[in-house]
Amino acid sequence: MLTKTICSLWLSLAAIFPAFGQSGFFMAPGQKQVDIPFEYNNNFIILTVTMNGTMPLRFIFDTGAEHTILSKREISDLMKIKYDREFRVKGSDLKTDLIAYLARKIRFDIPNKVVAPREDILVLEEDYFRFEEYAGVNVHGIMSGNVFAKYITRINYDKRIITLFERDDFKIRGDYSAIPVEIYRNKMYMRAPLEPVRDSSAVVKLLIDTGAGLPLLLFSNTHPLVHPPANAIVSNIGMGLGGYLEGFTGRVNGLEIGNFRQSNIVTYFQTLDTAGINMEYLNGRNGLVGNAMLSRFTVILDYHNFKIWLKPGKSFKSKFEYDRSGMNIITSGVSLNNFIVQSVQPNSPADEAGVLKGDQIVRVGLAPTTILNLADLQRIFQKKVGKKIRFVVKRDGKRLKKTLVLRELI
Repeated sequence: MLTKTICSLWLSLAAIFPAFGQSGFFMAPGQKQVDIPFEYNNNFIILTVTMNGTMPLRFIFDTGAEHTILSKREISDLMKIKYDREFRVKGSDLKTDLIAYLARKIRFDIPNKVVAPREDILVLEEDYFRFEEYAGVNVHGIMSGNVFAKYITRINYDKRIITLFERDDFKIRGDYSAIPVEIYRNKMYMRAPLEPVRDSSAVVKLLIDTGAGLPLLLFSNTHPLVHPPANAIVSNIGMGLGGYLEGFTGRVNGLEIGNFRQSNIVTYFQTLDTAGINMEYLNGRNGLVGNAMLSRFTVILDYHNFKIWLKPGKSFKSKFEYDRSGMNIITSGVSLNNFIVQSVQPNSPADEAGVLKGDQIVRVGLAPTTILNLADLQRIFQKKVGKKIRFVVKRDGKRLKKTLVLRELI
């Protein structure tokens, strides 16, 4: 399945836009804490936010983003928002023109919870993210994690609640492990011992990125011990302006995060185009840790004291699962249930079953795909080794029955 991360495209965006004002959210006077419910969909934290007092919009809560972004310009045009200036730059493929606009003093409300009265945001000329297509999640933009930075921020993935605490009234309770972090351009970075393979060790610097739906991504040309394992497979690891970005998917033996260890981690490897990226913006990092890892914990962020705390959650001991079919699937349509095979891994179960790029999956077992979402489909193709999956694809107007047997690919 396609890796669900926006990091590759966001990397090129954030490196080229200058810093600008961002005031963040405020609790009502006298409040000591507030609980903000969120939707957790396909490994993304989604907040429902009202923009300029009008329509409710869905934003990904993204600690890996420096700025808040509205990806649907038609919304700001409908609201008659004026743009302060235009940015025109080359995209991550160094060929495609990317255009964005700076909009100032935008008001955001999370109704009956918090208010951000004067935010500066970026509005994309086009929806370069194409987020619905490859993540199966309907969103309108990205909310920078820094909007809550004035408070202690606790993310409880198990309860689907972000809690904001006034600093003077906050006390750590429970079996948390404290981890020092570095903050650079509104983002948090931590150092962690990585065991790429058994009996090897490397300390890596990782961005803490709730805008990535994967467990771990490593840049394979930033450390001599960081590279894809021998059994890694070529795969799509994200979206760039020139199309899907290829890298490798494999597993690393372990990662120490504070006092806690995670093992046999599904890991995505990307070789950076150092000629096309502002390396200063990378801040010396070797990769990022995303929600598929962070969601195994309750996470507390303290920007003021340069620290995070982690406490194991319900899924702490769960295995890291990966697709066992060999298909990358994207989605489209109003209901995001038009599923197209974007690529097929050579010599995989899907390849052996005769599935081709461009096939539309219309039925899995007895279920028509009109009642499924992308996360449902991914779970089906991640079931146990040996599971036989019968499904129907549509190709050139014809329906073809397919059967594959799931097996480990990495």
